[in-house]
Amino acid sequence: MFTVISRIIHYGVKNFFRNGWPSTATIAIMTLALMGALGLIFFNVTTERAIASVQDKIDISVAFKSDTSEDEILNVKQLLEGLAEVKSVEYISKDRALEIFKANHKNDSDPSVIQAINELNTNPLLASLNIKARRPDQYASIAQYLEAPNLVQYRDNVNYAKNQTVIDRLTAIIENVNRGGLAMTIVLAIVAGLVIFNTIRLAIYSNRDEIGIMRAVGASNSFVRGPYVVWGIMAGVVAAVVSMILSAPIVYVVSPYLNVFIPGLDIFGYFSANLLMLLGYQLLFGVVIGSASSFVAVKRYLRN
Repeated sequence: MFTVISRIIHYGVKNFFRNGWPSTATIAIMTLALMGALGLIFFNVTTERAIASVQDKIDISVAFKSDTSEDEILNVKQLLEGLAEVKSVEYISKDRALEIFKANHKNDSDPSVIQAINELNTNPLLASLNIKARRPDQYASIAQYLEAPNLVQYRDNVNYAKNQTVIDRLTAIIENVNRGGLAMTIVLAIVAGLVIFNTIRLAIYSNRDEIGIMRAVGASNSFVRGPYVVWGIMAGVVAAVVSMILSAPIVYVVSPYLNVFIPGLDIFGYFSANLLMLLGYQLLFGVVIGSASSFVAVKRYLRN
């Protein structure tokens, strides 16, 4: 068995280097496909960071009636924090709400609003809870929970209806990005697979006399098929390494520009920190496509 496997590998490596142009063309196409797949990974990281920055600015604000005590509000806060959908709950007291209001309007051209607030003997603002969900599509269930009778008696209003359009759009964007990324990955895999399939078919056709002799002397289908599968695996491995080498300077150049549009996003830092993981993905993607396409191509030839 070891002898057979070593011969298959030997013939596979020999065919890979002997068929220089087909091998080069296969590696080039696979490299482009793998770079496209790597680009999709970076695209997903970028969109997730952009969506996360928008999501951090979205919440549900629950204002409580003026006669609601702080203990009652904190009890509601504790109930909300127990929900699986809730990421965080921030309590804004009346005094804190007034401080925020004044800070937001201190630079207004018309100071009459601040003057009117200062002339009042009481604080007209209400205490509130700012609720952030773990995912945008969970705000609806949180808003529904706030309609419970034991909570309605305390709250004055909920601003979910005002933010619902933004939340729904954000949810739709997340779903479309995920679907689009999956569709592009499948398309790239199919294109790369077809290129390898056709390249292997051409190589088999050019070596048809040699394959005929091997079959005439009793070589099994596995022995005939093995070298071409090794060829596909080698093409996938080389293409994966080349795609990482070519992608590194591109990511380095693009990273500062993306950081301008999305503060806190460091694509090159992500690339460096996850280098081995990304290389593993590329190797897996390349080897699977290369070996599977080669296997199918040889199988169809032997069947004929």
